[in-house]
Amino acid sequence: MRTAEKLRAFYAAMFKAYGPQGWWPAGSPFEVILGAILTQNTNWRNVERAIANLKHEGLLTPAALTAVEPERLAHLIRPAGTYRLKAVRLRHFLRLLADRFAGDLAALLALPTTALRETVLGVRGIGPETADSILLYAADRPVFVVDAYTARILHRHGLIDRDATYDDIQALMQGNLADDVSMLKEYHALLVEVGKRHCRKRAPRCPGCPLEPYLEEGQPVSNGD
Repeated sequence: MRTAEKLRAFYAAMFKAYGPQGWWPAGSPFEVILGAILTQNTNWRNVERAIANLKHEGLLTPAALTAVEPERLAHLIRPAGTYRLKAVRLRHFLRLLADRFAGDLAALLALPTTALRETVLGVRGIGPETADSILLYAADRPVFVVDAYTARILHRHGLIDRDATYDDIQALMQGNLADDVSMLKEYHALLVEVGKRHCRKRAPRCPGCPLEPYLEEGQPVSNGD
C-alpha cells in the first residue's frame, strides 16, 4: 500500500471508530492560543482549569491579559503546571502582539502562512508543535501538527524512521494529504485518541486499535498489559 493510500486509510479507520473529535475546544482564536501555550507538558484537563480561572476574571482578550500583573497571571494559570514559566511565555506572546501588531490579534493571524509561522516561532518558548497548533486551530491554516503520538504511531507502522525530525514528519503528512483544514484538525485529534487508547509509549494495546489491520509483516504487535 502506497504511503498516501495508507494515510488516507488510517484516517478513514480512525474516523469510523471514534467519530469527530471537536478540536480545538475554545470560544475564540485567542483562547486557542492560550490553550496551545498552556498545554505544553501537561494534560488538557489542567489547561481547562487554568483557562476557566482566566475566564472567570474576564481576561480572555489580549488587552485584558496584558494589563494583568505577572504574579497574578502566574497564580491564575497555576493549574496548568510550570505556571511561572508559562506566564512568561504568555507575556512574550502578548509583547509581540503589542509591539508589532498594536495588540490586534486579527492582524497577526492575517499574515501569510509562512510569515505567520515564522513570526509565532520567533516568540521565546514557542516551538514548532505549539506554533502549528496556533496556525491550524486559531488561524485555520492547512498545516499538520506533529506530536509524540504522531511520531510513535507512524514509526510503529513503518512510515518513518526512529530519528525522523518534526519537519520530516510534517513533510510526510502534508505531502500525502489534501490541504483540507477540517480534515487536518480531525486527523491530529484522532491520532491523539489512538495514542491514548492503544499506541502507548510502553505496552501498546494493538488488539482493537482501528489501525491494527494496517500493521505489516515484521511490525510489532502487542497485547499490552
